[in-house]
Amino acid sequence: MKSKLSRNSSGVTEFILLGFRTAPAIQILLFLFFLLVYVVTVVGNVSMIIVIRMDARLHTPMYFFLRHLSYVDLCYSTVIAPKTLANFLSHEKKISYNGCAAQFFFFALFVTTESILLAVMAFDRFSAICSPLLYPVHMSQKVCAQLVTGSYICGGLNSMVHTGFTFSLRFCGENHLDHFFCDVSALIKISCVDTSVNEMVLFILSALIIVTTTTVILVSYAYILSTVLKIPSTHGRGKTFSTCGSHMATVTLFYGTVFFMYAQPGAISSPGQNKVVAVLYTLIIPMLNPLIYSLRNRDVKDAVRRVLHRK
Repeated sequence: MKSKLSRNSSGVTEFILLGFRTAPAIQILLFLFFLLVYVVTVVGNVSMIIVIRMDARLHTPMYFFLRHLSYVDLCYSTVIAPKTLANFLSHEKKISYNGCAAQFFFFALFVTTESILLAVMAFDRFSAICSPLLYPVHMSQKVCAQLVTGSYICGGLNSMVHTGFTFSLRFCGENHLDHFFCDVSALIKISCVDTSVNEMVLFILSALIIVTTTTVILVSYAYILSTVLKIPSTHGRGKTFSTCGSHMATVTLFYGTVFFMYAQPGAISSPGQNKVVAVLYTLIIPMLNPLIYSLRNRDVKDAVRRVLHRK
């Protein structure tokens, strides 16, 4: 019944993901590139989750949030990469209507969750550095669990709104998506009805999430910077900046690409640029995050050595 309703309301039963329209030889190179990036992403994020789970010294709020960040990175890259890899080797490049809706929903869920988690991690660093005596109270185990749960709930609510609005559109038989996954910009572009409300909802919700979370991040780091500059020890300042620097690098990469994609007027109208930027935040950023946090973080590097030595 659900499939029948989907078919009747949309006019299509499947979509064709056009992806990167290049020569066959380039398609093979792109397949190898995407495969390499995805393998590194899986290995890096799974390793981060295992190391944090196994090493008792990393059972702190900061690494609790980092473990969930790795999980979210792993999930939203997995929502996109396997289907994209399969399409590189296929002539049909099809995805069912319901499969497209599912991919869209889970991708929006995990991307939104990541943006909120990054703000939570900034607040965690603010509490640890600016209010160290109250830190155990501000970031108790219960509070950490509530913050992470809230991040997933907000991600789910935002995803449900976007999925509901997007898949209530009619496509009138047009089913060729100029993208490598079911992204909102490509779906809106092929709709045969007025999409101004959808575009407005996309812009407002994306801007609301980005403005709210970036405000938390910027205010947190303003206080952190003010506090760190008062530390007399150069070594103490360096260690604090190193820890916060990893987070700021991740924030800059993630929010820069998401803002470019969704939170600026007219973002829908440039499919070529959107595909390039989409590669960054669907594949490259999830791959880089564990590298950024492990290479710049002595605690993680020491934990990896302890885990390997234990084996």
